[in-house]
Amino acid sequence: MLKRLLQLKKWMTKALDAVLIVAVGLLVLDVVWGVFTRYVMGEQAKWTEELARFLLVWVALLGGAVAFGTKGHLGVDYFVGKFHPSTRKLMAVFSHLIVLFFAGAVFLYGGSRVVVDALAMEQMTPALGWKMGYVYLALPLAGIFMVLFTIENLAETIATPAASLHEAEDVLEAE
Repeated sequence: MLKRLLQLKKWMTKALDAVLIVAVGLLVLDVVWGVFTRYVMGEQAKWTEELARFLLVWVALLGGAVAFGTKGHLGVDYFVGKFHPSTRKLMAVFSHLIVLFFAGAVFLYGGSRVVVDALAMEQMTPALGWKMGYVYLALPLAGIFMVLFTIENLAETIATPAASLHEAEDVLEAE
């Protein structure tokens, strides 16, 4: 089961990486076009600023999900590193459960409500004319990935013996 979760995580991370590469590429092209139209043509294309803002939101949220999935997020665990290995494991499980709750509540539930409400009210973006619900879709999508990555991290933490969970930290402390 854990092996299948790891394969799924690897595939999802690669897919998200590809989406992020395209989104960052579009963001760069959009900003370059905005600068070109402003300084060469005399007036900036009205849609470039709005598109850049939306792409930045999507890149930030999905990039955060990727960083979370690859355990590249910032963590301050100085005090947790001082605990006994079994206590560290318990703290890790507890933190995964907290993240699971907040990712589910804020990103999945809250983000889905925002998307549904924006689509129901037929809110449109001023320059591009897009439905705002599609822009807000980044919230529940990032939430889906964060929840799945958290479940995988939780399963990995539970399956790993407490003594070997933080071996790298213990080696560094011994030196």
